[in-house]
Amino acid sequence: MEPEPRDEMRHYTGSGLLEGKRALITGGDSGIGRAVAVAFAKEGADVAVAYLSEHEDAAHTLKLVEAENRRCVLIPGDLADRDHCASVVERTVSELGGLDIVVNNVAYQQPVESLEVLTEEQWQHTFDVNIHSYFRITKAALPHLREGSAIINTSSVNGLRGNKALIDYATTKGAINAFTYSMAQSLVERGIRVNAVAPGPVWTPLIPATMPEEKVEQFGKQVPMQRAADPDEIAPSYVFFAAGRLSSYYTGEVLAPIGGETLPG
Repeated sequence: MEPEPRDEMRHYTGSGLLEGKRALITGGDSGIGRAVAVAFAKEGADVAVAYLSEHEDAAHTLKLVEAENRRCVLIPGDLADRDHCASVVERTVSELGGLDIVVNNVAYQQPVESLEVLTEEQWQHTFDVNIHSYFRITKAALPHLREGSAIINTSSVNGLRGNKALIDYATTKGAINAFTYSMAQSLVERGIRVNAVAPGPVWTPLIPATMPEEKVEQFGKQVPMQRAADPDEIAPSYVFFAAGRLSSYYTGEVLAPIGGETLPG
């Protein structure tokens, strides 16, 4: 990618906000997921990173986490698969000795010109990855979470206002917002906080991998700041929601770092 995405949190200094915590991050091999994994490690957490098959990217994330003297467990496999979601949680708990923070971050997107060309297969796959995995990972994790635990879901500005070229993707992101609100209400009496981060355009490997070249060149220029965010700029939002010291009174919130864009409602 040119320029390379900034997702290594090189200029971030931790202060022990997550000392001793154990976190599972899906889609943690690169982009926002990698930045979150490194930020959590800098704050004192051990992390498990679930990803599809990008082994080289995942190995780099592991190296960055271990450079902070924290443990990192890599768990490859397809999170669209029901059984794999359960096994990811089981391995995380086994390897890290427990689980305190769940970051549902994995995502799939593929632009289409219209609903007529959006296939049944793509629609189903997008839902399996983007929302069904969130449900399955969360359900498998709940028996291991205790009071003070946090669940953080990655939504998108597209889930707040839609996107004509990302119909299936935007629909799943809207579902993630509703899932976040509902689970926050469901778990509040157990002391488990559930929040979401809904970024605007973020410069990650997903962008050139799924968009035509002409759109990649203009990516992010539509927002008031006239640029896409880097993952390093988004990851602190996840630290905020993960750290009870910072966000103990926050649950059912959708935080939208969207470069100055304002939305109704």
